[in-house]
Amino acid sequence: MDVIDETAEVLASLRGVWDEVEVDELDHALQAGARAVADGADDELVLASVLHDVGHSPLVAVDASVGHEAAAQQWLTTHFGARVGWLAGSHVEAKQYLAATDPDYAATLSPTSIRSLAYQGGAIAGSSRVDHAWWPDALRLRRYDDAAKVPGAQALSIDQVLEFARRVASR
Repeated sequence: MDVIDETAEVLASLRGVWDEVEVDELDHALQAGARAVADGADDELVLASVLHDVGHSPLVAVDASVGHEAAAQQWLTTHFGARVGWLAGSHVEAKQYLAATDPDYAATLSPTSIRSLAYQGGAIAGSSRVDHAWWPDALRLRRYDDAAKVPGAQALSIDQVLEFARRVASR
């Protein structure tokens, strides 16, 4: 199976997987991608935004001791390269960082995200990733993630996502 077909299957497998109360993981992913496109993100950031929670897919093999962000980073790096994987793998640390450094940020989090922040270790200002060249884009992805939890909100189609995936994979 090629990477595009596999990506389509993994995306479809997110239908009915619930992490948030309001939208399932597929709607969440497609909304995050639409937010990235609306913000003018490049293809890799759009793809990372859509697939940042791919670690929740039942088709992505994950060791139970590994967080979903690490599973996403591993799968995405293998399929779409280091930057896409790194950005998706950074979305939890970006939440921790923003919660520690932006006084208004925590007020924007959904109840589920607040609970998961506590489970993930809470607000942390320091991160090994903060000095990385891609960190500003990781913070952008995090904001797309936080905004992508609205029933019926604008979203990309799976076909649109696969176009981004084709472009990234062809590089």
